[in-house]
Amino acid sequence: MAPTLGNPKNTIEVLNKYQFMFQKKFGQNFLIDTHVLEKIIQSANITKEDFVLEIGPGIGTMTQYLAEAAREVTAVEIDRNLIPILKDTLSGYDNVNVINEDILKVDICRLAQEKNGGRPIKVVANLPYYITTPIIMGLFESHVPLDSITIMVQKEVADRMQVGPGTKDYGALSLAVQYYAQPYIVANVPPNCFMPRPKVGSAVIRLTRYAQPPVQVDDEKKMFRLVRASFNQRRKTLVNGLNNSPEVHATREAVLAALEQMGLSPTVRGEVLTLEQFAQLSNLLVEEA
Repeated sequence: MAPTLGNPKNTIEVLNKYQFMFQKKFGQNFLIDTHVLEKIIQSANITKEDFVLEIGPGIGTMTQYLAEAAREVTAVEIDRNLIPILKDTLSGYDNVNVINEDILKVDICRLAQEKNGGRPIKVVANLPYYITTPIIMGLFESHVPLDSITIMVQKEVADRMQVGPGTKDYGALSLAVQYYAQPYIVANVPPNCFMPRPKVGSAVIRLTRYAQPPVQVDDEKKMFRLVRASFNQRRKTLVNGLNNSPEVHATREAVLAALEQMGLSPTVRGEVLTLEQFAQLSNLLVEEA
């Protein structure tokens, strides 16, 4: 069964049929470009072996493409007004299960166990910008068995996920994503590919989960506390940033001693440190109980 919803005319028909009202609080923008949809499926490497978790299916546009390509799809949609629409648009597929829930409340580990025997799953999503970071970090930090996450996000957020030290977009999100996964921007997507049109450009980014993180760190929670503290006050030196943070329990002397051991200047700023250097700092820095 060929997908029908990538076509704007069919999307409008469905929305009118159900008199659907876009909800600003859910940041809803539906994709209406078949090329982009095909590119997402292709870049996520979806095969008939795969179980796919889709976050935010909307009216089921990408879900139709996923159902064609995958063995099985579970789509989690927060807006209950979309549930009857999804029932209709996905009625031709017997390998899709829709859950009306907030993804942050779903036990994804259990889902992976039930649907995929605990093997790594593929996640595909078209996410509203305000919830992108909590969802991605939730997936990584809970150590859900993941193969990859292929997501549509605001262009600026996609850039932030893949940049290196010393650039203005580099920050806690860049380091967190690059600790867990290898980011790759698949496509830039202009506003006219959506309905309604967003005010900013979007991008599809694929995050391929590392089997082992690229750096060795004794305590990843501690490392990310240091990372957050370093970027909370960007214009401050690393020493002052860590010193001012209630999350970090190390003396100024301990931070200076660790920097000296690493061959770094006492006035260095957090935004020039690589992931490897943050790992090293975390391993060297002794916190007080």
